Amino acid sequence: MESKGSNLIKLLLLVNFSVLCVAQDFDFFYFVQQWPGSYCDTDKSCCYPTTGKPDADFGIHGLWPNYNTGSYPSNCDSSNPFKQSQISDLTSSLQREWPTLACPSGNGIQFWTHEWEKHGTCSESNLNQHAYFAAGLSLKQKANLLQSLTSAGIQPDGQFYSLSSIKGAIKDGTGFTPYIECNVDSSGNSQLYQVYLCVDTSGSDFIECPVFPHGKCGSSIEFPTF
Repeated sequence: MESKGSNLIKLLLLVNFSVLCVAQDFDFFYFVQQWPGSYCDTDKSCCYPTTGKPDADFGIHGLWPNYNTGSYPSNCDSSNPFKQSQISDLTSSLQREWPTLACPSGNGIQFWTHEWEKHGTCSESNLNQHAYFAAGLSLKQKANLLQSLTSAGIQPDGQFYSLSSIKGAIKDGTGFTPYIECNVDSSGNSQLYQVYLCVDTSGSDFIECPVFPHGKCGSSIEFPTF
């Protein structure tokens, strides 16, 4: 028979483990922006938001806590669901800078709910819900990817550009080395899809990435129109 003391120790360990699962530490964020022309130019296609076609600019995909090992926490706190009322003052900015392209057409709430509950809750020791989305908006202003690319003569014109020139233009414009993710268009061409930059745990300052995601692009990448 187990003693009351051993049962109490097990209970305390269980409580402590539960707390750790909720308040997980992390090492840095990936700040991920996507090119809408590449999201839409696939066999799956896309649906414009109910607010209308987004601007021909990179849109925020997410701000994702990560570990230096390359793994990441997710869905850290089911007791802290997304609440639209907490970002009411940010909604118009989010619809412009963090738009949804998923089908069926939506107003962004489902997209932001997913991003907060999967990723944002793992950063809540540093950023509450409002601060999390405000941080994403602020980072996008700091890293104007389209300006960095067009300043280097890299235009969203359906032409092909070298991967090295794309990475170089973004590093010159932002000061930090990006990770470039490609997808494949309906014709099988590799195209510029998402750009990852790394951010410190406060969600405010860019840093050099401790680790990059897996995957690679071809040496020549299409930058599709939108």
